[in-house]
Order: sequence, then structure tokens, then C-alpha cells
Amino acid sequence: MNKTPLYKQLERELSGYKKILSQAAEVIRDQDVSLFPIFVIHQNIVDIGINIVDKEAVKGNWSVNASTLEEFVTKQIITEEKVEDFQALYRSHHDDLCLFALSELGANFIFLPQNTEEATESESATDN
Repeated sequence: MNKTPLYKQLERELSGYKKILSQAAEVIRDQDVSLFPIFVIHQNIVDIGINIVDKEAVKGNWSVNASTLEEFVTKQIITEEKVEDFQALYRSHHDDLCLFALSELGANFIFLPQNTEEATESESATDN
């Protein structure tokens, strides 16, 4: 994949978040909250998920909210028609963290590997 400089920068900025996101994903799955945790990374206030990282507290560029596929469907970010496609995409990245990045580049799903340096950017599964 040919990654843009902005994407590579985002990837670097999020590398320090991997441990807390991995732990949160494990809790979401272990507590039977969802099989599909999604982390909303943002720089402004958003009304989805539960805040787990405040950019002011970590002196970083990104805040992170923990959410789930189910909340994305409830809030109609992912339509009912796209749920199966999203689940298949998610499962194909079973070792990755699913991020929903809200930035000046728009809103994109990104799969960030938990243990490697190689991340992949995905086309949004929310296209209507």
C-alpha cells in the first residue's frame, strides 16, 4: 500500500496508544460488550463512545473514545445493509485495532496492527 505522508504521521502519533487500546479491546470482548470494538480517534469533542484517552492529559494530538459496532449501527454511522461487510472486513484484520479516525482528512476506518509497524487503511464500510 502506498501510504500518504499524513497517514504515516497519524500512524506514528498513534503508536503510543496501542497498549491502552489493546487492553480496552480485550475488556470490551471479555466482558461480552461486543465482538467488534471500535476506537474513535478525534481532536474535537464527539458524541460517540466513552472517552478513554484525553489528548490534554497525555499531551498528544488525539483523544480516543471506545465504541462498538453496535453503537455505530444505532447512530447510523454504519447502515444495517453494511453490517455484514463490515464484520467480514473486521474479521480479516483480527490482529488489528479498528480505529475510526476523524480528522481534516475526513472520517476513515483504519486498522492498526497491535504488534507490528505495518498498518492498513481501509475504504469506509459506511458508504451508502
